[in-house]
Amino acid sequence: MSDEYATSYALPDSVEGLLQRGRGLGAARALQDPRGSAAFVYDGIRRDWRWDQTDERSLYLARLLHDLDLSPTPVVDRLAGDEEACLRACEVLELLALAGSDEAREGLRAYVREGEHWGRVLESMSIGWPADWWEDLGDVARARIGAEAELPWLSEPWTRFGMEVQSRPSVPRPSLAGLSTAELLALLADTGTGTVTKVDALCALKGREPAEGLIPLIPSLGTSDGRRPLPMLTPVVERLGVLAVPAARSWAQDARAWLAQLGADVLADHAGPEALPGLVNELAEQWTARAWCGPDRTARRLARFGPDAAGAVPYLRRFWLHTPHSYERTAYLEALATIDPDGLEFVYAECLWDCEEKTRLLGITSAPRSPETLQRIAVLRDDPMETTEVRAAARARLVASTGRHQS
Repeated sequence: MSDEYATSYALPDSVEGLLQRGRGLGAARALQDPRGSAAFVYDGIRRDWRWDQTDERSLYLARLLHDLDLSPTPVVDRLAGDEEACLRACEVLELLALAGSDEAREGLRAYVREGEHWGRVLESMSIGWPADWWEDLGDVARARIGAEAELPWLSEPWTRFGMEVQSRPSVPRPSLAGLSTAELLALLADTGTGTVTKVDALCALKGREPAEGLIPLIPSLGTSDGRRPLPMLTPVVERLGVLAVPAARSWAQDARAWLAQLGADVLADHAGPEALPGLVNELAEQWTARAWCGPDRTARRLARFGPDAAGAVPYLRRFWLHTPHSYERTAYLEALATIDPDGLEFVYAECLWDCEEKTRLLGITSAPRSPETLQRIAVLRDDPMETTEVRAAARARLVASTGRHQS
């Protein structure tokens, strides 16, 4: 989200503001007034209302265009913009094509023949579409690639067309997945082990049971410039849970900023009741500052205290309603569910329309059973635009709710 739009979101309870934030309620209300909402939907494609790149909007907007029966033509026209605008439009059109829009499909194919950013679009199509939707564009690609400044990096679709791509010199590294936890720890402890191998070892540890033997090694696992932890170290430490707390007390006092921060985070994640007033105050200050990035972590810490954190409830509700950072929204709802779940049934139902995959998943598992809920979940199960994870979760919920296999 650029500074140009940072303060220009519409009111959070208006259809325009709800759609800008990707709220499920916005989609539901737009369906009640398709003509009045059309301009807001198109504006969501013209202007990138995501707070940052972790936020999701493409499927949300594509579904709105489909459900409101809006023309894809203005989206096809957006392909002619700069590369960023072109690729935003491309993502929406790819999904619309999967839902049966011939205009979206042909608009993208025509752009590959004539558009400026045709290579990026063709690469995206090759990832999201069946091969027989784009394979016949090989002659076009071979004819156009000569005018490009450099060869493409990705293998698809170029190698399928028999075309050369840039190669990144690399030396194949043996997988560390087959090593025991003790062997991985030995690699991390060895001062002669290279950084890349250490990162691979941390990746292998991430999916395993917490290894207490990692704890004394953590201060040595920073980058060579001493400014950051090695990639993957933080999630591995998070998996240690309370095991890391005693050591974290000394880390938090370390002169190295990255280790001090890591220690402080571990202590905050496992703080006792004495930390509760400070956490509530921290969330209140984040609300006052309209700090849209970061309160999700505060919310997760508060959730550990259950009903004792009731003082945080007004702020959690405000963040849920107001935040433009849709990626963080689920954390506020999950915290409310453990602290004060009163009235969340309607919120869970709204989640079934949300822009974020993880929020829709939460709605699928938690929305109360009703004919309307099951109907919406069935739509998600059958939607060709929807993610594999959401469709699978919807299928499982319907089977559990009806006791019958859902086709």
